[in-house]
Amino acid sequence: MSDASTTADGLALPLLGLGVWLAAEGAQTSRAVGWALEAGYRHIDTAQAYGNERSVGEALHASAVPREDVFLTTKFWPGARDPERELEASLARLGVDQVDLYLVHWPQGGPTRAWPGMERALRHGLTRAVGVSNYSAGDLDAVLAGATVAPAVNQVQFSPFQFRRRLLDACRRRGIVLEAYSPLTHGRNLRHPTIVQVAERLRRTPAQVLLRWAVQRGIPAIPKSVRRERIVENAQVFDFTLGEDDLRALDALDRTGGTDRALERPWW
Repeated sequence: MSDASTTADGLALPLLGLGVWLAAEGAQTSRAVGWALEAGYRHIDTAQAYGNERSVGEALHASAVPREDVFLTTKFWPGARDPERELEASLARLGVDQVDLYLVHWPQGGPTRAWPGMERALRHGLTRAVGVSNYSAGDLDAVLAGATVAPAVNQVQFSPFQFRRRLLDACRRRGIVLEAYSPLTHGRNLRHPTIVQVAERLRRTPAQVLLRWAVQRGIPAIPKSVRRERIVENAQVFDFTLGEDDLRALDALDRTGGTDRALERPWW
């Protein structure tokens, strides 16, 4: 099993990344990113809406890991008008010339509104790839109908409890990588008996089981943590395998009915 998923345009997207949603600008974010890079993470995911891009950039520059070895994602806040201009500001905060992936954070104003600006940002070399987040199968089709460049990635809430089978299938049929955010369900389901039973038998933690469920399927996952021990623990998911019975038991935890929607209750 590779430790990366390849996008349709050939970019290697690491299967495990650090998300920094709700991590405070300043020391909390910069420490978390630094610890993740020390632990072997090579994928950092931030967003304009998170307010911590500057701290992510400081940690990248302070690290001994070369910039070209880190896959860096940020996201366009769709309340703004121009994705290209907003990415220029993000690059200044991050202290880099280019990000690896730039996503529309959610389809505010309709799924196609931001896409022409995303394509401009790609064309002008501000990002290596563009994609979306929180897009349903129907939203993806709306973008594809008028796009010059297809989204490389659709980042959505995804875990055994949000096993959006039809959305995953729709992404794969369209050559789009589905990426999982909140793969640990914000910790809400770490004590579920099925998760605990699998973890105890494999002598792993419940969090490791949830992450392994995603990466074993080739789905990039971006757990968030600001605690060093959790960041290190979450990285230890490439040296064990879930059996077929384990996968079936975890699949059965889905609460979405295998939907092709990205969220049950959109917030925009």
